[in-house]
Amino acid sequence: MTAAERRARILIVDDNEALVANLRDILEGARELSAEVATTHDGRAAILHAAARGFDVALVDVKLPDMSGVDVVRRLREANPRGEVVLVTGFATVDSAIAALEAGAFAFLLKSFRPEELVSTVEQAFAKTELVRAREELEARQRALIETAGVLIVGVDRDGRVALSNPKTTELTAGLRPDGRAFVSRWIGEESRERISSGLARARSGERGVAVEATLLVGEGAPPRRIEWQLSGVPGDPDGLVYGIGVDVTERRALERRAAEAEALSAMSALALGLAHEIRNPLNAAVLQLHLLARATERVGGAEAASMRDRVGIVETEIRRLERLLTDFLELARPRSPQFVDVDLGRLAEQVLALEAEALRHASVAVIPEIAAGVVVAADAEKLKQVWLNLLANARAALSPGGGTVWVRVVGGDAPRFEIEDDGPGIDPSVRETLFDAFVTTKPAGTGLGLAIVRRIVQQHGGAVSVASGQRGGALVTVELPEAGPRPAPRLR
Repeated sequence: MTAAERRARILIVDDNEALVANLRDILEGARELSAEVATTHDGRAAILHAAARGFDVALVDVKLPDMSGVDVVRRLREANPRGEVVLVTGFATVDSAIAALEAGAFAFLLKSFRPEELVSTVEQAFAKTELVRAREELEARQRALIETAGVLIVGVDRDGRVALSNPKTTELTAGLRPDGRAFVSRWIGEESRERISSGLARARSGERGVAVEATLLVGEGAPPRRIEWQLSGVPGDPDGLVYGIGVDVTERRALERRAAEAEALSAMSALALGLAHEIRNPLNAAVLQLHLLARATERVGGAEAASMRDRVGIVETEIRRLERLLTDFLELARPRSPQFVDVDLGRLAEQVLALEAEALRHASVAVIPEIAAGVVVAADAEKLKQVWLNLLANARAALSPGGGTVWVRVVGGDAPRFEIEDDGPGIDPSVRETLFDAFVTTKPAGTGLGLAIVRRIVQQHGGAVSVASGQRGGALVTVELPEAGPRPAPRLR
């Protein structure tokens, strides 16, 4: 509602009843104001009226029966900060004018004034109150928009510190240390800092709408988020503020990766099935020929035969590795549907550790089991065993060649899970997001299929798998699974 649309609430404070009646007639008859006029005859009544009902413009006589009009100005402003006060006096001095202005008066009206002068002064005072009201309403709407927006909003000053942030940002970054106001070094992932720094400099130099995607750190132990920032500077701002509006695209990027992976696996499936027959037959034939060759070398005897047997063993080992790779490739391309039964995670863990005991001992890896009893989940035992074996193999590879310690945990409760933690070098945060993608590996001779298969199996079980830093600096892999009961529907994460 504009000043022209809203009626002006006017308060007249004067003990001269004849003058009050004249002022009321003039103001109520002014079309410019469409005034609603109230009157009091002393200062105390005026102050009570202001506190109870408020006003837009008050006309106050300098001399009142109970107190000075200048004192009334101050008290009225305290009771109703939005209202403006016009002092009415038959005489004025420089000192009285200064005192009135210091008390917060909008203007002086000297008796005897003309009606149009009165209306013009009140109209100007009312227009000021409407401007203040409109500004406060606009600021309130802006605050509400910023505080309720589902996006991140930050202001970064010339020193690179976060000068302001909205509640959404504060909530998301609550895990940062209290001194973490340095935007780039404390909030942004190391691999994204150069891009963000460049974007801030471009925005500060006047470029509008600088778009930068970066990793946002949200605290110890919590996975970083992917944020798409729009950066804009404020021309002429003495602090060199750059405002950033960020949209959390973590889930979107994860969905895009999964969609791309699913598309690739779909195309790969037909290829894999066609190749499986063509590759397995020659491999089986090669293994058979090697077996015959090994038997022939036994009949030859001598040092040369021993050397040939060693070479046959090497070739046979490599063929077996190719067969395992082909099996993994087929499992990823066209996985078998799980056959759900109630599986005791503790017993399954003990079986896997027994299978891997010799390999772990040979790699100088000590295993510390922390296995809760009676943790039963709905699962395919053979597929879960494959998950355990892959994760243990990764932990063993991370600790080689010096060996180390692996903690194997089974945890019950509302969210059954198992964990494998090592005290190795850990995983670079920059590769965590893609660690479970097919053909992504941190091992020199790895295929990048092991963890992709782990994720696929866990998703088939309606569970979730994640990687974080362990308490000892190594990697901590957590697999969450549904409890035993109705068979779960697969879910992605």
